[in-house]
Amino acid sequence: MNIFLLGYMGSGKSYVGQKLSKVLEIPFVDLDDFIEKKEGRTIEQIFNSKGEIYFRKLENACLKELIKSNLNAVIALGGGTPCYANNMELISNSQSSKSIYLQVSIQELSKRLFDEKHNRPLLKFINSNDELLEFIGKHLFERKDFYNKADVTIDANGEPNEIIENIILKLF
Repeated sequence: MNIFLLGYMGSGKSYVGQKLSKVLEIPFVDLDDFIEKKEGRTIEQIFNSKGEIYFRKLENACLKELIKSNLNAVIALGGGTPCYANNMELISNSQSSKSIYLQVSIQELSKRLFDEKHNRPLLKFINSNDELLEFIGKHLFERKDFYNKADVTIDANGEPNEIIENIILKLF
């Protein structure tokens, strides 16, 4: 079974995904890392040189490749992946897969992201916590319908071990 983790940046998709893959003894794949290896450059470089439309097409193609490969892995999606092309439909229609939305409050996301905003291209221009709260709130509002298409929603405001336990309880 492929387990797709989706949610906003800072929701713990990669961190929780790596730990969950160890517990389940299956591979972990970060879609952004997969794209970077395939392209030979960073997501930021792809965005800067080719633009978002190119990136979203590439992201869709890589997602299709992972689904077809039947890896049986934990796959962390990019925060925007569910919102573009037919990505959620591809995930929902793929056999033996589950999608899990790691839902985190705006306040918690802001806490997690403020100190690392220099590592996040979308957040580099934000100067205050209030600006960040507003930015995240707007994005979550735009994306909630896509995120809510996940098979399972997990409260991911807590500790990673607690989140992993909740995921396992919902899956098996």
